[in-house]
Amino acid sequence: MNTYSVMIVGVGGQGTLLASRLLGNAVISEGYDVKVSEVHGMSQRGGSVITYVRFGDKVYSPIIEKGEADLIISFEQLEAARYLPYLKKGGKIIVNTQQIDPMPVVTGNAEYPEGIIPQLRTKAEVIAIDALDAAVKAGSSKTVNVVLMGVAAKHMEFKKEVWEKVVAETVPPKFRELNLKAFDLGYSAEV
Repeated sequence: MNTYSVMIVGVGGQGTLLASRLLGNAVISEGYDVKVSEVHGMSQRGGSVITYVRFGDKVYSPIIEKGEADLIISFEQLEAARYLPYLKKGGKIIVNTQQIDPMPVVTGNAEYPEGIIPQLRTKAEVIAIDALDAAVKAGSSKTVNVVLMGVAAKHMEFKKEVWEKVVAETVPPKFRELNLKAFDLGYSAEV
């Protein structure tokens, strides 16, 4: 297998690191070499958090350069737009339709841009989902990350059972049922 490159992007507190752990564990369970690199911005203040996950027969570096990502999983619209240059031609973006105001918008110094998803669609294949709504239906708004990984799983080559096993083994036992429900809602979403 050639190296497959995934960027998981969001803002601090959204669970991007758990999402990257789920992806990494799924890849390892299928026997691939995987490299993961986490880049924290001002994550505690809502700043960007980026995780690079690269896997294949042999991977030498976790870093993804502009134009190299096969898949971008974005937990928020503006982050999808910010990292679009990293997507390769023919790549896909999975984006949560949620909007989280960055600090300049919160302080009134800027406005949140309108029409981000339609603009993204002019440049790439976009799979948009209201992951927050699905997470609430699962039982907790904190499972947006697992909903998004369910969507991603449907667009990757690993079987659903592999992902379900990884979710069950990775999250704390008391949250297992909740996260499996969130994963299933993402996996079965009509997007």
